[in-house]
Amino acid sequence: MVTECPSLKDSSPWHAKSKEKVLAELETSPSGLKESEAKRRLLLFGPNTLKKIKGKSFFSLFLSEFKNFLILILLGAIVFSFLVGDYPEGIVILAIVFIAALLSALQNYRAERVIEELKRITPNYVRVLREGKEKTVRSEEVVPGDVVILNTGDKVPADCYLLSEVTLKVDESILTGESVPVEKDVCVLPPETPLFARRNLLFSATSVVYGKGKAVVYATGMNTEFGKIAQTLTAIEEEKTPLQISLNKLGKWFGILSLLVGIFFGILASWRGEKPTEILVWAIAVAVAIVPEALPVVLTVALSLGVKRMAKRKGLVKRIASVETFGAVNIICSDKTGTITKGEMSVKEIYLATGERIEVTGVGYEPKGEFLFVKEKRVEEELDTLLLTALLCNDARLRREGEKWIIDGDPTEGALLVCAQKKGLKREEIEEKYPRVDEIPFTPERKLMTTVHKKGERFLVATKGAGEIVLSKCQIEEKERGKYLSVLHQMAERGLRVLAIAGKEREELISDEGVEENLQFFGFVGMMDLPRPEVKPAIEKCRSAGIRPIMITGDHILTAQAVASEIGLKQKEDGYLTGEELDRMGEEELMEKIEKVSVISRVLPAHKLKVVSALQRKGYVVAMTGDGVNDAPALKKADVGVAMGITGSEVCKEVADLIILDDNFATIVHSIEEGRNIFKNTKNFITYSLSLHLGEFFTILISFLFGFPLPLTAAQILFLNLVTDGLPPIALGLEPIEPDLMTQPPRGKKESFFTRRNVGMSLILALLLTTQTIFLFHSNLLDVGKARTIALATFTLSAMFACLVCRSERLSIFKLGFFRNRELLFALLSTIFLLLLILYLPALSRSFTTSSLSLSEWLLVILFTFPTLLLGELVKRII
Repeated sequence: MVTECPSLKDSSPWHAKSKEKVLAELETSPSGLKESEAKRRLLLFGPNTLKKIKGKSFFSLFLSEFKNFLILILLGAIVFSFLVGDYPEGIVILAIVFIAALLSALQNYRAERVIEELKRITPNYVRVLREGKEKTVRSEEVVPGDVVILNTGDKVPADCYLLSEVTLKVDESILTGESVPVEKDVCVLPPETPLFARRNLLFSATSVVYGKGKAVVYATGMNTEFGKIAQTLTAIEEEKTPLQISLNKLGKWFGILSLLVGIFFGILASWRGEKPTEILVWAIAVAVAIVPEALPVVLTVALSLGVKRMAKRKGLVKRIASVETFGAVNIICSDKTGTITKGEMSVKEIYLATGERIEVTGVGYEPKGEFLFVKEKRVEEELDTLLLTALLCNDARLRREGEKWIIDGDPTEGALLVCAQKKGLKREEIEEKYPRVDEIPFTPERKLMTTVHKKGERFLVATKGAGEIVLSKCQIEEKERGKYLSVLHQMAERGLRVLAIAGKEREELISDEGVEENLQFFGFVGMMDLPRPEVKPAIEKCRSAGIRPIMITGDHILTAQAVASEIGLKQKEDGYLTGEELDRMGEEELMEKIEKVSVISRVLPAHKLKVVSALQRKGYVVAMTGDGVNDAPALKKADVGVAMGITGSEVCKEVADLIILDDNFATIVHSIEEGRNIFKNTKNFITYSLSLHLGEFFTILISFLFGFPLPLTAAQILFLNLVTDGLPPIALGLEPIEPDLMTQPPRGKKESFFTRRNVGMSLILALLLTTQTIFLFHSNLLDVGKARTIALATFTLSAMFACLVCRSERLSIFKLGFFRNRELLFALLSTIFLLLLILYLPALSRSFTTSSLSLSEWLLVILFTFPTLLLGELVKRII
């Protein structure tokens, strides 16, 4: 009786055992389990499903937004505002906090059903043998020891050991990334055989593309290779983005600063002999004035609009806080199959027996392309003969679904079929003209396939297969054979999957043993999964932006090198790595080697995680692209996970930060550009906001220290904080992308919003605001009320000019143009309009103790504040 999971009974791996030993350990037989035993095992091992993990609710996502330290500071400011009776300020800050948290939570809200999506990919029904009889059961009911029957088009329901097969080929790209179907065989393999080479095993959720087989289940549910990926996903913690880390640091900095400033001004007010209530009002007013309460909503609006712009360019953002992280990316680890390439085999080159080379254009399964004769000597008859033979010896079918062309059957045969159709050969017409009367199927031992067709009273023999094997079946002189073998090796070294095509016309049918003898060699067909046309220019853009692309693939090193060469990925100093080399490397050695690697081949999911982790430990900000389930753990671990929208699995889409809706590698570059722009605009906003708050602080501090009358009342300070730190900073977040943004290197992962340049600019602007405000205030001290109104107008207008200066850290406002950011002009005019309201509306004028200004007073204010723009632009050129 089986009392434990069979996979735990013997430590040796399944692929290293004979089928007799496997059946014995699983306590089953080739005729399958008894019904009673199958039911008992189902209770013992549980259903063949993946564990469901509860996702986060919208409410929990909303509450998590309040863990931000800056938000907590603003919540404190709300409480203080209500305590001192400043309800308008408190309500405004409350609205800002609520809107920012709500927008961010809405953007991040998604069903975290990664395991559910993994479960959805597995087949619903499977044919099994129970007590020697074939029956159909739900895939959830499959148990270890079940014998399953698989045919072309079936999905494998669990991890199985192969018992028998007939020309069985399985697509394992969803698990290993290998673009070519794997030929399966009943054999015993060495224990150290890597996953992608275990040809005697079948893995859950992979697909049978050719042939048929019978296999015994040894692992179900979470014990399968597929389940191990699910466990890896749940074990990877979601790391905070650089933006979240920076905001928390910023919040703590402003929190401590506002507390110290509040205490300091409370002491100064007490020293001046102010009343206790006035002391509290002043302390809170100045403390609140220091905090940039618009920052959360500015960031949320900027990120949301960035998300909207990216969606227009086919980039769907899943996690709003990651948008800014795109701008910090300096390495893109990209899967090859389906991302850099189309994931569709295409004939690229044909070598005819006459010595002619022909290049074939077109990418993927769409039957459009041209045949380019290298020597300009057209040999149409020989080419037609080769393609006719390849089409006859072929079981694939091509169909169209909407705009997409799909191959049913083996992808290699599909590539030959598409190539023949590019030449105008139609399968239906050819099959009708040359009906198939016999065939010798492909087997891993024979490595070739032959079909026989009726041609009037004669017969056509069509053969395709491995180059050396087919050549051995042909009537060729040794000198010619050597030449053809040399061509074959040259094509293989360029990463092409090469098939030889041969045939013969016979007068009568002969035995299988003789039908493949004395054939005529027609030529070689070289094919590969070709790169997408847009990838090469996208990689060039990455390099100009200081971003290093690395291709990570499950394919053979020669195939990977060929694709890398085609897209210009490899540079002179770059090297290659393989999965086997990664297994032998320790962390330190990998961290050293990874600096000079552009291609990594024969990798497994664990290898991808290892590579991403090594790059992150080196301080890189890593984006990982992928489409198969095998990519999901690395996508979740990466700083930015990028999934393909068309070919990508649902699992990848769920764990990704960004989904490329058109599967276009170039869309990643657009996303990085948006991320850089968001960081740039946020930094510019902080420069403006810091200058504003420091200007208020210096203005009040100098007046307190020298015993001057205060230039602004507490209510006026709160008004300034509301209007100058309201719409203008939001509009700064909408500044368009600067023309040369993608020619600059990416910022460092730990680069702060505070640099010597922008802090220096903030201090200079703050001193200008302070000097102008205090000077004009003291010039009109005969009427303190009028002087304070002039001081308020001076500070507001000077802040608007400072806002224009802060549109760009490097470029002049005169180069950018005043009308490039129309939202900012509206914001500045709206702020001035609000200032006019509290000056000229009697009710508001009384509330804020202001008075109206004459035309001459306005001209004086403008004359003194306009230099802020000119001096600010001059400072840009100096610091």
